[in-house]
Amino acid sequence: MTFAAVPTPRWPQRLIDAALALHDNRLSEAEPLLKAHLKADPFDVQAIRMLAELAGRIGRYKDAENLLRRAVELSPDFTAARANLAIVLYRQNRPNEAIAELDLVLEEEPDNPGHANLKAAALGRIGGFDEAIALYEEVLKSAPRQPKVWMSYGHMLKTVGRQADGVAAYRRSIALMPELGEAWWSLANLKTVKFDDNDIAAMEAALAQAGISDEDRFHLDFALGKAFEDRKEAAAAFAHYAAGNTLRRTKIVYAADETGTFVDRSIALFTPDFFAARVGAGHDARDPIFILGMPRAGSTLVEQILSSHSLVEGTSELPDIPVFARRWAEYPERLAEVPHERLRELGAEYLQRTRIQRRTDRPLFIDKLPNNWAHVPLIHLILPNATIIDARRHPLGCCFSNYKQHFARGQAFSYSLDDMGRYYRDYVRLMAHVDAVLPGRVHRVIYENMVDDTDAEVRALLAAGGLEFEPACLEFHKTDRAVRTASSEQVRQPIFREGTEAWKPFEPWLDPLKAALGDVLDTYPEAPRF
Repeated sequence: MTFAAVPTPRWPQRLIDAALALHDNRLSEAEPLLKAHLKADPFDVQAIRMLAELAGRIGRYKDAENLLRRAVELSPDFTAARANLAIVLYRQNRPNEAIAELDLVLEEEPDNPGHANLKAAALGRIGGFDEAIALYEEVLKSAPRQPKVWMSYGHMLKTVGRQADGVAAYRRSIALMPELGEAWWSLANLKTVKFDDNDIAAMEAALAQAGISDEDRFHLDFALGKAFEDRKEAAAAFAHYAAGNTLRRTKIVYAADETGTFVDRSIALFTPDFFAARVGAGHDARDPIFILGMPRAGSTLVEQILSSHSLVEGTSELPDIPVFARRWAEYPERLAEVPHERLRELGAEYLQRTRIQRRTDRPLFIDKLPNNWAHVPLIHLILPNATIIDARRHPLGCCFSNYKQHFARGQAFSYSLDDMGRYYRDYVRLMAHVDAVLPGRVHRVIYENMVDDTDAEVRALLAAGGLEFEPACLEFHKTDRAVRTASSEQVRQPIFREGTEAWKPFEPWLDPLKAALGDVLDTYPEAPRF
């Protein structure tokens, strides 16, 4: 959300001071000024919008939403506030509601490329890729010198498998704005583009500019890391990966101790007796197939294999299970108080919420949000017949793959080798506990086993989901479907061994990761005794 209100002489001095403080990102000064002004004039929609802007900047999106709804209620023609409301809804993973607001905004400002760009992104969230692409093309026809729109257009083209067109869009973005780090990283993130000498020189020149933003800087570092890794220059590659991660880490809040404490509390709560007392609760549907675990562990490959089956639809990384978890201030402990009938209702609500992602009449669908590993007990309680698959990869291969990956959002643990190792260890610790208290509930796919004996692993995977074998599942790379994750191009190729070895040239720099992993590294693929 971007603040765009311009002070006028008609404004009281306090509001002018608040606007200037907000513009300069002096939020602690702006907030009391705005609240004092609204106490005196609670119907000032400009001030309400400014306070919403402040809330949005610090991640209080629900507060921002409430304020913006108040602003548009008081002034239905306040288009800027409605546009901000659409952004807040989008950031809360409510794309349908965002689209509804954007349709109203676009009626008032049809030529604003920012509104159309956001609508296209929201359409992408619900699988409306063709409509999103058409909207981007319409915007670019009338406003062709928009580097960030070209970049977003490239993202959508990549998702639907139009790789060459996506590369061309990214290149067009870079031609318009050579220092746009995210466009360079988007090319690198295709995993199939090899940068030449001119590309590297251009990125290094952009990185040398004193005035570029931190966001451009760390994206350029990640892209240069990939460029030098492709050239087998491990020292130069790691230096760029380390610089990008170090800078990115300063922009996020993550406490590894909190993850560890959450896992401790979950292990204490979810005993065999806890689950035995809730047998028969939850919704009996078997529609969802949850693929979870660490990012970059092969979950997209597993999804592509399953989506090649005639009874299974691949969707995306759906946000709904974490949304449920955030409803309880004391989670997971509050699950002990949830009545059986409420668990069934939550299962039904999950099915209803995710229906927007369905595009076929196939009876089963996939939710592949990796971070759902933390919520396996909740998933079991509300959907006891759902299939749960844990995609797991060698700790060093998986963690280093995360370290060299810049994620558009989430995965805050991934920008430090120590944080990463602790996160992987906590994930294994909780999954080992689930295996102990719910034996056989989770089917585990070891990535290296899938590479070594694809036929046997695919058959076991299908059996775990109650599915008959279909040959198309062994030819998954031929399946034509949208893939939104970083592995989008890799899963459109036959399975390959390269990913199991990619960490080895970087082993001299991985001691902090090894220390944090501890015996989880020594016992892989088995879990140690915790």
